[in-house]
Formats: sequence, structure tokens, C-alpha cells
Amino acid sequence: MPAFSFRLRSTDGEARLGELQTPHGIVQTPAFMPVGTQGAVKAVRHREVEEAGAEIILANTYHLLLRPGDELIARRGGLHRFIGWSRPMLTDSGGFQVYSLAERRVITDEGADFRSHLDGTRYLLTPERATDIQARLGSDIAMVLDECVAFPAARDEVAEAVARSARWAERSRRRHAELRAGSASGVAVSNPGQAQFGIVQGGVHPDLRAESADATVAVGFDGYAIGGLSVGEPIDQMYAVAGETARRLPANRPRYLMGVGTPEDLVECVARGIDMFDCVLPTRNARNGQLFTSQGRLTIKNVRYAEDDGPIDPLCGCYTCRHHSRAYLRHLYLAGEMTAAALNTLHNLSFYLDTMRRIRDAIAFRTFETFRQEFLRSP
Repeated sequence: MPAFSFRLRSTDGEARLGELQTPHGIVQTPAFMPVGTQGAVKAVRHREVEEAGAEIILANTYHLLLRPGDELIARRGGLHRFIGWSRPMLTDSGGFQVYSLAERRVITDEGADFRSHLDGTRYLLTPERATDIQARLGSDIAMVLDECVAFPAARDEVAEAVARSARWAERSRRRHAELRAGSASGVAVSNPGQAQFGIVQGGVHPDLRAESADATVAVGFDGYAIGGLSVGEPIDQMYAVAGETARRLPANRPRYLMGVGTPEDLVECVARGIDMFDCVLPTRNARNGQLFTSQGRLTIKNVRYAEDDGPIDPLCGCYTCRHHSRAYLRHLYLAGEMTAAALNTLHNLSFYLDTMRRIRDAIAFRTFETFRQEFLRSP
């Protein structure tokens, strides 16, 4: 398998056009990663995700640990083989899910002690164990375990999380090196070419973000993520922190903004130097009947669409827009048909992935700022 690498092909302002080489193929950046929490992007098949333009998806370490279990997946040949996805894949560390279990977890320097939301089983997720789990899963990109802090939070709490995340980053990197060298016993490494990304924390405090970025870069990772944003802070503050943090990260490594966001967020954060994104919005909103279009968001259950024979978006070429009317999609949604979730999700993913393609084209032709202004002027 080829080794992991990143090549910066072009820039337009701070917007970057790049290429990730992974053991399972190439990813053009800026890239959006559909979220396949439990090894599946909800409501659509892998073939449809590929046809929509996805070159990489994200899977969730926490959920796969709980079921069916990382060791079972390793025995099945790793996550790619288990789920039948041949393209690149990123796994998060489970840190954000543990963060969301506020009443079920305790964070110490050793790791995160939590109880499963499924059956109450107790787990201890350490930096080393998170690294081991992802080695068994065999993703192309593995994330380190970090501590995410809610917004708002006291500065002292954020500073403590920054210091702990830095220590965990060192432990994660050391364990990853041991696994690649074959000196860690008892762990079946499903993808020897797996890369590892560090994560920058620090809330909305510029000095703590700078401290976290510098400490994480000093460890030396294959790429860098910005975590702990889109957790309730004002949108302008999120943009500012993302941009300031990105500028402190190495230009020759990919930059990943975790859990963000709306189509407008993607455009704005590409303008601030971000290369990779993931978010549940396109799939979750689709299941709830909210669709993204070139004319703004559309709520398909509204009565105004009851006899509307037009497509969701006349500028979209996805299967849903080519074959089905708003009236039919509204009927499916109100009838509770599972097909509604499938068709809506296919459209939203296509819209997101086509937006990323247009962003890449604009950077390549050095017209990104014009594209950005026109995109943001859309209803």
C-alpha cells in the first residue's frame, strides 16, 4: 500500500488546493467527509455515496468499539473489508462522544472513564487504547484522543484541557510509532500505512489555541485537526479561531476542522486555510426534511410544495433532482416512508460534495474570492 502524503498544489489567498495520498486512494482537498458513524452513511448505500462524489468518509471509534467491537472488525480484515468500502476512511478517536456523555464519564490524566449509552458497561479509553482500536479498524487516518470542553467554559478549565490534550498527544504518537514498528503485542494492525492526526484545542482563547497548536505541532503528526469548535460559540468567533489556528499549523500538512458545518461554513473556512471537513448536517437534516439548495434551505413538509412538480434544486444533477418532484418528496416524508430519508440524503450529500468540487475549481482558476462572494449572496 502507498504511504500517506499531502501535496499542496495551489493557493488562492489563504484557500488551498491539495491532494492526500492514502493507502486506499487519493483525496482531493478541500474535501468534505460524509459521516458514517457505525460504518454506514445513514439512509444511503456506499455506491450512492461514491456516485455523489465522496472520496473519503468518516467512521466513529466510540460506536464501533461498543458494537460490533474493534477486535471482531480486525478478525474480519479491518473496517474497509468489513463494510465493503474501498476508498479512504478517517476514524475519530471517540473523544467527542465521550465529551457528550457528561453524566456518564470522568476525565483524568489516565484517560476517559465512561459508561456505554447502550448497556452501562464501563470502559476506560486512554490515548493508547484509542490508538490501538483505530489500528485494529485500519482507517487511513486515525485521530488522537483529546479532551473537548463545552462552550462556555471557565478559562482554567480550558487551560487544563489544553495541557492534558498535549500530554495525550505525546502518548498517542508514541503508541502509534510502536504499532507501526511492530513492537506492540496483542494488536492486529489492519492498515500498516495508517496516518495519525493531532488535534488542537483551546476553546475561544487565542493564547490557549496558540499554545495548543505549538505543542501539538512539536509532537510531529501527519496532519492536524482543529477541535472544540461548533459547540455553541458565536459563528464569527468560530471563523476567527479557525483562521488564527490554521495559520499556526504547518503549510505542508493537511488541516482538518472537525464537526463543521453548513455550506456557508465550508466556504468561509476554506477561505481561512482549512482543507478537510466533516459534519452530520447534510444527513441529519435530510432525515428531518430540510434540504440544502442553491436558493437556500428548503423544508419539504411545507404545504407550498404539495403540488410542486419541480425538482428540489433545478441546478442540481443528483438522482433525486433528476427523477423526483418536490410534491412526491413531500408525500414520502409525510407518509413516513424510509425512501424519503434515502432520497433527501442523496440530494444533500450531492449538494455538499458538489459545493466542494466548485470550491476546488475556483481555487485552481484563482477565482475563489469571486465564488465566495457569489455563494454567500445566495438566498
